Amino acid sequence: MKEINLREYKECGPFLLSVAQRDAIAEAVPSISIRAVKGAEDQYTLTPGSIVGALEVEGLSIHIKPKVCIRRLLYMALYAAGEVKPQEDSFPFAQADPTLADLVALHLGRAAADAFARGLLHGYRVEEEALHTVRGRIMVAEQIRRRFDMPLPVEVRYDEYTEDILANRLIKAAARLLRGMRLSDSQAREGLRHIDATLENVTPVRYPPHDVPKVEFTRLNDHYKEAVAIARLVLQHWFHEAQRAGDDAKMVRAPGFLMDMNEVFQQFVTRKLREELKVSERTLCAEPSVVFAVDKVREGADTARMIYPDLSLWENGKCTFVGDVKYKDIEPSDKKRLWDIPSADLYQALAYATALGLPGALLVYAKGRRDREPPPLYRVKCAGKQLEVVTVDLDGDIDAIDQSIAELAERVCCLRAEGRKLRDAQRRKLREAQPQSR
Repeated sequence: MKEINLREYKECGPFLLSVAQRDAIAEAVPSISIRAVKGAEDQYTLTPGSIVGALEVEGLSIHIKPKVCIRRLLYMALYAAGEVKPQEDSFPFAQADPTLADLVALHLGRAAADAFARGLLHGYRVEEEALHTVRGRIMVAEQIRRRFDMPLPVEVRYDEYTEDILANRLIKAAARLLRGMRLSDSQAREGLRHIDATLENVTPVRYPPHDVPKVEFTRLNDHYKEAVAIARLVLQHWFHEAQRAGDDAKMVRAPGFLMDMNEVFQQFVTRKLREELKVSERTLCAEPSVVFAVDKVREGADTARMIYPDLSLWENGKCTFVGDVKYKDIEPSDKKRLWDIPSADLYQALAYATALGLPGALLVYAKGRRDREPPPLYRVKCAGKQLEVVTVDLDGDIDAIDQSIAELAERVCCLRAEGRKLRDAQRRKLREAQPQSR
């Protein structure tokens, strides 16, 4: 199998690809930009977008490495999931520059081995079947419906104490998916084989990525928490096949483990900010739908245009803060020392502040040199809006990230206070206007 190594948002190549391989890559990962090399036949350069991970398709083993450290990515993804609070030094790896699939497989194997060392987890599972002996409770309604006047077999329901429970099924399902990929690390492969052998009596289940069940943890199964968290991460980001476009539409097999860095960074910042502000998910919402504009159509019906800000604070049904999270690098150049803030991002923040009736909005970026000029502050003329910029530099250590999140929380509190003042002023004007209208 031919191996192709790419890096996020970087043009790589050229690579010699057949037409089938080129089309398969485009169908499996549309975020990869494919450009033909001038004057060369069947040679292409590939530029990935925000999707990173590993993928196998049409005889190609494609690895897309993120701009940030692989260990930092895994730390962020697990933290964003909200199930565990890992330490970055808990992801040791022998190789200097591991692939994401190898690191995830190694971490799953080690977390599962630690969980199994305290004894394989068992639990009760409700079983319903027809037996020739009575066990548990007889399901009278089912017995009459299915057997009528036949005494045997008997429809019964009973609790089975077994190792074939949800937690073990999730770990086994994730391990089997990763074993189907070409992993370069021998320790990772050995760890996955150990999981499969230990959970030999557990039923193999395939879970859809959008519907991976959660495990309820208690003090009895708390030692399984890390292994289940990494297993759910694999299952949620597993990519199996892609739809081939055109007249010969069919499914193209393309197993892989892919993650969208935009989503990972947004979820990571959102959870960190909730903990820093000590608010709940209902107070600090992620992507709530807000009516931005209403189109009047000829038939007389109204069609609402919705916007989806990444961050918004709500109090008593009123929004007091809005912001957007961008996985972008806005580091200023060495020559100009000017921040490169895209105009589209400013327009988007202005739209959020206008639609929600707030005095301003906040843009959060993933990288920016903190030792240079501070990020700019934009005041929109005539609109009376103020747009601020904050960076969370992922290149630093965990303490530096926590410090930048604390600074972000401070700016959020300031903007929320201004939003409250505006709301209070609007309510006072409304109360003062009511007697005059009478």
